[in-house]
Amino acid sequence: MILNNWLQDVRFELLQGSTDAEVSEVVYDSRKAGPGAVFVCMKGANVDSHDFCAQVYEAGTRVFLVEHAVSLPEDAVILKVENGREALALLSAARFDYPARKMVTIGVTGTKGKTTTTHMIKAILEAAGKKVGMIGTNGAYFAGVAEPTRNTTPESYQLHQYFSRMVEAGCEYMVMEVSSQAFKMHRTDGILFDYGIFTNISNDHIGPNEHADFAEYLMYKAMIFKQSRIGIADKDDAHFAEVTADAACPVYSYGLKDGDADSGAAGKDAAEDGTDAAGGSADAAEDGTAADFCAERIRYVSEPGFVGLEFDVTGRYEADVRVNIPGRFNVSNALAAVSVCSFLGLPKDRICHGLEHIYVNGRMEIAYASEDCKVIIDYAHNAVSMESLLKTLRNYNPKRLVVVFGCGGNRSKDRRYSMGEMAGRMADLSIITADNSRFEKVEDIIQDIKSTLIPTGGAYLEIPDRREAITYAITHAQKGDMIAIIGKGHEDYQEVNGVRTHFLDREVVDEVVAEWRV
Repeated sequence: MILNNWLQDVRFELLQGSTDAEVSEVVYDSRKAGPGAVFVCMKGANVDSHDFCAQVYEAGTRVFLVEHAVSLPEDAVILKVENGREALALLSAARFDYPARKMVTIGVTGTKGKTTTTHMIKAILEAAGKKVGMIGTNGAYFAGVAEPTRNTTPESYQLHQYFSRMVEAGCEYMVMEVSSQAFKMHRTDGILFDYGIFTNISNDHIGPNEHADFAEYLMYKAMIFKQSRIGIADKDDAHFAEVTADAACPVYSYGLKDGDADSGAAGKDAAEDGTDAAGGSADAAEDGTAADFCAERIRYVSEPGFVGLEFDVTGRYEADVRVNIPGRFNVSNALAAVSVCSFLGLPKDRICHGLEHIYVNGRMEIAYASEDCKVIIDYAHNAVSMESLLKTLRNYNPKRLVVVFGCGGNRSKDRRYSMGEMAGRMADLSIITADNSRFEKVEDIIQDIKSTLIPTGGAYLEIPDRREAITYAITHAQKGDMIAIIGKGHEDYQEVNGVRTHFLDREVVDEVVAEWRV
């Protein structure tokens, strides 16, 4: 390739050499430099890659994109750009021949719900017979490939590399989680999503190396509507108006319809819910109008083999939906998925089928469901998410609500204190066990948890070995119990003293149930 062909979208000042140079690769890690590479320099929080230009030149690289002038021999080509990360994103798209433009792209952002919503969209599309690529917290998935990702939204080069592989595999659609950090770090620059979804926003990711304050956090979340052709946003969110105020695309809304619970039970042990949504309701929006897509007649359903929800979609699209994941907040996630898929011309029965059979690893995952008990695995690892989960499970009227949890070591102790208190107040039985203890002793972490749980008067057991704790919870279940195993979710390891060993909660549940049911 000729460098000039990769620079169509990049604003630059040519400091030295010619843009007619031949190139074959884009790199931003000096260790990967070599002949034919374009080395993109960036100044990070701890490392300034401009410092490695001489070393990169010695490795054979002759083309450099820099944020400030550097001194290199005359045969080097030097282009100055305002922002190296932005340039990296644009160059990466060009290097892989703009693969995102060859698929229908769906970006999902929000404090909570990104992972579940992307999985729901993927499930619907696959139920309709479409080939789909997905990128997010749980990894990258396409054509039978599943690879872990270091960040919720990978670096721009990796993104376009994944997109290219998806196109080669025949993917027609790509759905991905877009974090606020991805917008801030220019990882998605140059991508115009066909559809952009905003789920919600709350105080999170504010601090060193993240966001300076909530205003900055909100600003970056709102970027989804500057990089999409069509926007879709949760009207129930308290910050809906702020997030959509400067949208550069038409934005459609979705929300739960207030005060419209069903009077009839749906399935055994079904419960009803019509109000209490966090952040208000679609009918109570500030502008007095209902959302474009509404969910009403929400029913909680608990049956052997199924624990989830039923609700009706009204407004711009009408459907009777059954979702195989518990929790009122998953009505919002499912409604977001239905909303975007309504634009795609998919058969309605396929949309409903996808949601009824949805499975999200480690996110309200139904690991076992029978007349005897229900076992749910979830990633909840702080007091806020723990409270939300336990409140949700209470709606299914369990005989007892049992929670198996621990806390990660070498992290803020406030988390373990607040989780201990929450468990004591909200669970009928808490089984305190190991999480990723890292370089702390499990017993010390358990003692910290107990220091706030015991004063609540809540019943508890301490079983430091996580496998034994899960085994006890299931084999001592009373008929009608719900058991929530939380904190690790999709994680497939336990970290102790810097060493990670394989451990997946779901596998342990399967093993215990297989032996228990014999």
